[in-house]
Amino acid sequence: MPAHASPPSARVVRVTVWHDGDCPLCAREIALMRCLDRRGAIAFVDVTEPAAVCPRSRSELLARFHAREEGPRGSGPMLSGAAAFAAMWRAIPLLRPLGLLARNAVVLGLLERLYLRFLVVRPRLQHWLGGGQARA
Repeated sequence: MPAHASPPSARVVRVTVWHDGDCPLCAREIALMRCLDRRGAIAFVDVTEPAAVCPRSRSELLARFHAREEGPRGSGPMLSGAAAFAAMWRAIPLLRPLGLLARNAVVLGLLERLYLRFLVVRPRLQHWLGGGQARA
């Protein structure tokens, strides 16, 4: 192996995702994404952990889904909502076509509107899945 090459076991992080580890709905979704992320391209950060490194306030990161893609020139901008989901999907081969489709402004706008509707019902879903522990 060349001196500059990474060992095969090295995990190359291409996307960082900040999520609510106390949300039962989020925990299920992140568990699924971890299973689908067989290449280890996503770093999942539970913002409810005291030691978590958060680039924004915890309340902001808990209110909406956030992600940041890594590019050849370093970290890209912080994404939230549907754009953050699309970034995560692009890192997973099975979901990559949907993530690429979301690069279209019309598609992303539709996904964002759906995400905003989801945020309205999220507390009720959390309550239902978590047995009464809803977060605003």
